[in-house]
Amino acid sequence: MARKKQFNYFEAMNEISKQINQSSVLLYQLLENYDYQQAIEKAEAIHQLERNADAIVAKIIDELAISFITPIDREDIVSLTNSLDDIIDNINEITYLLENLVVENLRPQTLEFAKLINEATDGVCQATTEFPKFKNSKSLKKLIKNVNDIERKADLLYSKLTKEMYLTESNAIEIIKWRDLYNKFETIVNQSEKSVNTISELVIKNS
Repeated sequence: MARKKQFNYFEAMNEISKQINQSSVLLYQLLENYDYQQAIEKAEAIHQLERNADAIVAKIIDELAISFITPIDREDIVSLTNSLDDIIDNINEITYLLENLVVENLRPQTLEFAKLINEATDGVCQATTEFPKFKNSKSLKKLIKNVNDIERKADLLYSKLTKEMYLTESNAIEIIKWRDLYNKFETIVNQSEKSVNTISELVIKNS
């Protein structure tokens, strides 16, 4: 009888990060040529990527339940997997906010924030790709630092945009809409940083 191939946890987590990065690219494209009605239709592709990621998360959890040996501790695999899943969940939630809050027009520099999300998630994808080689990797540390740097840029942009909104926007409904959206944008970048910082901690733990 052929021996069952060992499940590759690193590869599965990297596949989640690919779904994340693709969803952030689609989000940027959705916002780049923003139209409220079209955005609702375009969002379906992001919903599908989120469902794909959920299926991979479920597979990882199922495999952990039956695996005797794992490349790193089980709780660490769960922690990183959940952290990655949170990123794509929040990207998906932005599309629902745009729809449910009836956001018909974008505020200035929305695309700039979306670009930082794209850069952060691309950094997560690169870091998870490199993670299996962490014992000999010469680039992983730099990849993690790059995401940390992007997060600091996002913090500055978040502060700038929220302050400008409260100073110049007189429509209370618009303030409520964009407060929620800006918070969600920042959450995605923060969660991206959390994921790469988790990788950094696991490198230290397993070195």
